[in-house]
Amino acid sequence: MKIENMPASAQDIPTKEELDKDSGIEVSLCVCEDCNLVQLKNDAVYYYRDVIRAGGYSTTMEDLRKSEYKHFIEFASLEGKKIIEVGCGRGEFLGMLKGFPVEGYGTEHKKELVEIAKEAGLRVDEDFPESEDHVFKNGPFDAFMSFNFLEHQPHPRTYLKAIYNNLCDEGYGLITVPSFEYILEQNSFYEIIPDHIAYYNFDSLTHLLNISGFEVLESRTVNRDTIEVIVKKRKFPDISGIISKKKDIAKEVLDTVKGYSKIAIWGASHQGFTLCSTTGIAKYVDCIIDSAPFKQGRFAPASHIKIISPDEARKRKLEAIVIVAPGYTDEIAGIIKNTFDKNIDVYTLMTDKLKRL
Repeated sequence: MKIENMPASAQDIPTKEELDKDSGIEVSLCVCEDCNLVQLKNDAVYYYRDVIRAGGYSTTMEDLRKSEYKHFIEFASLEGKKIIEVGCGRGEFLGMLKGFPVEGYGTEHKKELVEIAKEAGLRVDEDFPESEDHVFKNGPFDAFMSFNFLEHQPHPRTYLKAIYNNLCDEGYGLITVPSFEYILEQNSFYEIIPDHIAYYNFDSLTHLLNISGFEVLESRTVNRDTIEVIVKKRKFPDISGIISKKKDIAKEVLDTVKGYSKIAIWGASHQGFTLCSTTGIAKYVDCIIDSAPFKQGRFAPASHIKIISPDEARKRKLEAIVIVAPGYTDEIAGIIKNTFDKNIDVYTLMTDKLKRL
């Protein structure tokens, strides 16, 4: 979709003397096939880092922000904690935090706006995250806010990842963006402006937040035309238990295997392969048994233990067999009991330990 003769800027409003230099531009809208984000093909406006807000002066917006703050602070238990607004302009919305029991901070790229915010007694630094490893002053923060600023960003994931990296482990966020769904419902082409390089719906915004490390906890539409979400840093899986259990299982299996002069593993699958190659038992294991003909005669990856058939295994005079074949343990145990030497000790690897059958 293309729209011709669009205003080149929503903020560079020309004076009478500048009219001769002002002209409309053509904008092109594109849709991402992967995440359904609608965005302009055009470059971002040069001032995307600093956006002047007029809405901060309306009573409607003030009432909305204060109600959002109240809910956000209660929802995320933020009393007495630090909140940063990244891209706060002259501090219109940041100043509305003064009546709440939190420590408010802000960053703004445009120097003139920073000075105005500081004159108003606000803690605002001249700053903008150009990379994911950017460090904000006074961090880490317990929460962040971003009001109708994300849609201006040509690199929204960098912006969000930088914020993510400056939050505490349990960090929350309050974000608003214009709703593209509203534009579609109203067919309001006049809502499309070069200042807004991205047009989010709930799905595309959620996708962006997810790949930036956040989980969306709440979402709603406010003022008919705005998406509001509350997010939280998504936790990385804790694999410390796996590491600890690996050591325990490895010791138990190794101690058991070393107690026999001739022992086999039954199960030429990834579980058996991994057990043999990572626990130090490979040099004590005589063979790996498996009923699948296409595996027989080959060797286990990494440990290089030969894979043989049950018939060949019966000739090996084994003293013990460890079954490592989840889902087939009972069947294999029955085969060993009915067709192998009665004196063979049989073990099976349960979830977290060896069990003698």
